[in-house]
Amino acid sequence: MDGGQSTHADWRSHLLTSDEAITLLLDTAYRVAVIGIKTEDSGQPAHGVPAYVQRAGFEIVPVPVYYPDVTEILGVPVHRTLGTVPGPIDIVQLFRRPVDIPKHVDEILAARPRAVWMQLGIRHDAVAEQLARAGIDVVQDHCMKIELMARGR
Repeated sequence: MDGGQSTHADWRSHLLTSDEAITLLLDTAYRVAVIGIKTEDSGQPAHGVPAYVQRAGFEIVPVPVYYPDVTEILGVPVHRTLGTVPGPIDIVQLFRRPVDIPKHVDEILAARPRAVWMQLGIRHDAVAEQLARAGIDVVQDHCMKIELMARGR
């Protein structure tokens, strides 16, 4: 190991795949910034899932990609980038197509969340590795709502 970089095995520990690792993350997280959150009238999972997560006791920080005129989602003021979110972020939840995920890497790295969660059907292995090598935990292709429901939350 040189220059403080993680070894091959070290960074892989930040790729959370086991039920135990996901449970620990959900049990210790509180604040979730949702990139790509949608408005209620969209009727899409990018609104329904964060709404459920909020009802489960998490603080949601909306970071919509669209809806430039919307100032509030889920009763919370929106932020246009992670850089304008004050305070620490436990999880950045991504509701973005895999092709769009690399566009958010720099702002995610700058925000230094504990974890990044790519919703069900979303994965980007190269970005996951980059984040994991930076010491950020990564969950890919899992629905936070389903995971919370499975844990009775």
